[in-house]
Parts: sequence; C-alpha cells; structure tokens
Amino acid sequence: MFELIIRYAIEAVSSPITPLANAADWGVFAFMEVLNDSYYMGLALELAAKAAGQTGINPVVGCVVVKEGRIIGVGTHLKRGTGHAEVHALQMAGDEAEGATVYVTLEPCSHFGKTPPCCERIIAAKAARVVVAATDPNPQVAGRGLERLRESGIEVTVGLLEEKSRSMNEKFNKYITTKLPFVTLKTASTLDGKIASRTGDSRWITGAAAREQVHTLRHQHEAIMVGIATVLADDPMLTTRAEVPAIHPVRIIVDSKLRLPLDARVVTDRSARTLVLTTEGADQAKGAALEAAGVELVRAGAGEHVDLKEAMRKLGEAEIGSILLEGGGKLNGAMLEAGLIDKIMIYMATKIIGGLQAPGTFTFDGFEKMAQAIELERVAVEMAGEDICIAGYPAYSQH
Repeated sequence: MFELIIRYAIEAVSSPITPLANAADWGVFAFMEVLNDSYYMGLALELAAKAAGQTGINPVVGCVVVKEGRIIGVGTHLKRGTGHAEVHALQMAGDEAEGATVYVTLEPCSHFGKTPPCCERIIAAKAARVVVAATDPNPQVAGRGLERLRESGIEVTVGLLEEKSRSMNEKFNKYITTKLPFVTLKTASTLDGKIASRTGDSRWITGAAAREQVHTLRHQHEAIMVGIATVLADDPMLTTRAEVPAIHPVRIIVDSKLRLPLDARVVTDRSARTLVLTTEGADQAKGAALEAAGVELVRAGAGEHVDLKEAMRKLGEAEIGSILLEGGGKLNGAMLEAGLIDKIMIYMATKIIGGLQAPGTFTFDGFEKMAQAIELERVAVEMAGEDICIAGYPAYSQH
C-alpha cells in the first residue's frame, strides 16, 4: 500500500493537471482524492493571491472548477462590485460545469450585495461538489452559503487549507466583523532600534530589496498613514512606484494642528486621495484652504491631539478597510498604546548608528516592568536582501 501511495504521489507531482484519476485501490484513491483536493485548492489560493490589493474592502478569492481530472474553469475576484471568483470560473466552464467539483477559497455568498449570490450560480450550474477553504466571517453569510448548497443536494467539504485562506484575508476578516481598518505597521530600523540618525537622516536604512517590498505592501493596503512630522521633514509622495502594481493607496496624514503646507506634494499631487486627521478645534481657515486644494479633512477628538480610536472608527465608516502605518516613533507609539496596530513588520538593517537623540521605532512612556512588554505572536523572520524582516501580531490581551 505504501509503495502505491508513493508512486501515485510522484505521478501527481509529475503530471499535476490530471493526477491520480485511475487509482484502482480504494484506499489509495481515497488518500489521493485528498491530495487532488489540496492541489486544486492550492491553485485557487494562488489565483486569489494575485489579486491582493485590488478588491478594496472585499476579500481576495480564487476558484477552480474540475471535472474528470481536468481543469475546465478558473477565476478570481478582481475588483469590488464586479463578478466574484465563482462567476468567472463557471462562465469559463460553461455547460461542462454540470457534475463538476468547484474549489473556492472562501464560502460562496448567499446574499444580494453589489452582485448576485454566488451559491445560486453554483446551484444553477449543477455542480456536484463544492470544496471550500474557509467559511465567510461576514455576518450576512456566516455559513448560510454552505447551508444553501447542501439544501440543494450539493456535496460540501469545508476546511481544506483553511489557515492559508484566513491569513490571506486577515484584513477583510477584521474589517467585516468590526468595521475597523486592519493596521499594519511597517518600519525600517537599525540593529539598535533607530529609524534615523540624530540629525534626522534616514536615507537609506535598508537596501533596495526591502524598499521594493514596501512598495508592494503599499499596493496591498487601501491607505498609507504617516504623521505630519514625516511630511514636513521629507515631503514624500506616499504613492506606489511604477515597477510594482500601480494602485496608489489613500494618503492619510495625522496633523492635529493643521501644519500641512499647501504646497506639499501630498496636496499638489492628485494621483491619489489625501485625508488629513485633525482635531475639532484645529484652525478652521487652514482647514478650508486645504479642502479647497482637494484635501479631505477628518476631525476626530476635541482635545489637543487627534483621538486615534475615533479616527479609526471614522475611517472604517468611510470604508477604508486596511492601513499601512509608516509613522515616526511618536505616532507608532501612540497607535501601539491605543491597541490599534494589528500587525508589525520591522525591516532591520545590520547597522548600528547610536545617538541618544536619534529617534527610535516606538516613542511612548513605556512599561515599568519587562513582564508588561507587548509581545508578538505568530512571528515570522525572513531575509529581504541583506536586511531582516521580522513580522508578527501584537498580543494586547496580556495587558
């Protein structure tokens, strides 16, 4: 039996489009059916990943339709308001979809939104089986799509490569359940935790490979957020370079006192929207001038500083579902203290710059004891050229 399994597994790798369709031994066939399912779901996940950054507050979803060991349809969700992955794949499959297996990375929707429900499209196509990676956390779906498919007599399998699907849609999963944006903090630092020298020089801490990844991250988030100090110091464009997919994020500037110059590039450049987070009491005349220049103001909090929690709520109401935070130490620290950072990505250069006045990654009062420190969970460490990327998720629950 073991030799048969190995032989069929090798055949699956060498001829992946039609693996194991003629396995005679029932036990081997059952095992290989799971292997087939994993292969086709893997393809669906790859399709979904290619659309990262294009779907707005919608999830990324991939779909593969298979019949008699042959792929007859593929699809991915490309843009909010357009056809979902299942629709594209079934259109490609046409009449051959009858009796086929549909592999989809997220539970087919069962409600009318901007498009009709996908589960009804699958039922109309007379598919025999549907394999789903993850259920949809959207309260409007949440298992109803699976139930509708089963009611129609379609065999449904759930949970294959579930963690990959959920990780791919971590931004959507938070937004659809909380209506708050998923915030990824990205920063570049030296080994001693400095994000600039004591004179403010920060070009360049990391190398070309890390900087290229950052432009991809910008593409994959709906907005990029910085503090006013960053704008005053660097006058950045805060856009995505042409070498990577050129969907520019919304630019968000945290500016409590409305110090943003009218000739700053984030104001004069119209290739992307610019939002300024400020306070209720900030200068009304300056606010009007910025709005006349095309800037959108979001007033949050009546105090001296922007109320970041209220600001996140208002950004969520504006359907901004994900933010890449590229702030300085003070903004990073304030966001961390408020528990508003969902993921941290630190690109660390193997350099030491020192300097008592050199700014660090996080600037806030901090904790009195090491036991109080915020730890990262699900940590991953990778190389980005000569630099080290440490990524993880803050564990706020211990505080």
